[in-house]
Amino acid sequence: QVQLVESGGGLVQAGGSLRLSCAASGRTFSSSYMGWFRQAPGKEREFVSTINWTWMGGRTYYADSVKGRFLISRDNAKNMVYLQMNSLKPEDTAVYYCAAQGVSSYQYTSPVSYDYWGQGTQVTVSS
Repeated sequence: QVQLVESGGGLVQAGGSLRLSCAASGRTFSSSYMGWFRQAPGKEREFVSTINWTWMGGRTYYADSVKGRFLISRDNAKNMVYLQMNSLKPEDTAVYYCAAQGVSSYQYTSPVSYDYWGQGTQVTVSS
């Protein structure tokens, strides 16, 4: 089985930066994408960013709300995915989840296309 563990969440003031990490372990999986989602209280889980896991150099996609502020990257050798969050805003406050596809899908902005999930890490941005 595939296991994902997020880390790096915390409390930061608006305008600050935070770097999230996701460590993947377990058996080899066929995921084309690994991504980040977030969920704020009372809101649905939403897409944040994703990266093509097998594409050398990695092709990345971002939600409009974070485009230009967040950067996703990965280290295939270490099975690690990162989310560098800059210029953080209070509306970025949420639990952030790392996710991986078990079966390749181009619907990479949808949570239903991801089969493996981490436990989540809390990110709180104060104003």
